[in-house]
Amino acid sequence: MIGSKRRSRSTTNVWPGYVDALSALLMLVIFMLLVYVVSQLYLSQTLSDRNFELARLNERLNEISQLLGLEQSKNEALAQQMTETQDRSEELQQRLEVTRNQLMQQTATAEAQSERLANLSDEVSEKDELSASQQSMIMRLSNQIASLQAQLSQITAALKLQKEMTAEKEGELENVSRRLNTLLAERVNQLEQYQSEFFSRLRDILAANENIRVVGDRFLLPSELLFASGSAQLGQDGKRELDKLAQVLLDVVDSIPDDIDWILRIDGHTDLIPINTPQFPSNWELSTARAVAVVRYLAEQGVPERRMVAAGFGEFFPVASGTSPDALQKNRRIELKLTDR
Repeated sequence: MIGSKRRSRSTTNVWPGYVDALSALLMLVIFMLLVYVVSQLYLSQTLSDRNFELARLNERLNEISQLLGLEQSKNEALAQQMTETQDRSEELQQRLEVTRNQLMQQTATAEAQSERLANLSDEVSEKDELSASQQSMIMRLSNQIASLQAQLSQITAALKLQKEMTAEKEGELENVSRRLNTLLAERVNQLEQYQSEFFSRLRDILAANENIRVVGDRFLLPSELLFASGSAQLGQDGKRELDKLAQVLLDVVDSIPDDIDWILRIDGHTDLIPINTPQFPSNWELSTARAVAVVRYLAEQGVPERRMVAAGFGEFFPVASGTSPDALQKNRRIELKLTDR
């Protein structure tokens, strides 16, 4: 009896504790699942709204681009028509001027003859007799003078009308030129906006690399970051930096309308120390080959080839003066600039 009482006192029931713990854990899991589902629904709705807005904005940009392209085509046709009209007007005006000068010469000749005939008439009148042939000559010359004067009046009126028409056409052409300049300015402003976006995003991404410098609207990458000394072969570190550049550029390219004629300039520069190897006889060849290597790599990453240009400037456009190691290092660089063609 004593042993059984001890066994009953020492035996405890632990199942209620386990059940409570499992219930609490299950409620926690259910709560986390609810939070996850709600957050996914909210995120899906947000992404859907953003995609809808982006699609609407892209559609609007396409409509604006088409309208601008149509307007530009009309303006170009009108400008061509104005040019042709102005050319014809100038030609006609020249011909009228020549005709007018000829008529003035003929009128002057006729008037001179009329003065001589008047003198002759006076002389003859003094004798109180004129021959029939002389009277006929006087009448014929008088008629010629009157006809020439009438033609001269018509030519003068035609010249005046032509000048008025030319002035009107010049006014229309000036209006067309102003409209074209306005459209061009709008395109330049749009390109500047995309330049600013590209510049800002690229600066944020490449800011961690203290060797990359920003000068005005250009990014300056040191050659040592991309190439080994005297080489135009891209290294792994350089490829990683160019991958960042390509990603930013592709994101910006997707939002630039097709009718904006933009390019990415890649300029190669060297220091003033000359190079003379079988592969690179001068700094021109080295700087050009490095710029071309960057262009080829960006093209492999998907950047449109027709939107890039490579140029080599050798040692002729330094950004630092002197021959110190720091100045030489700054002048060995690759410059990147988003601009118009």
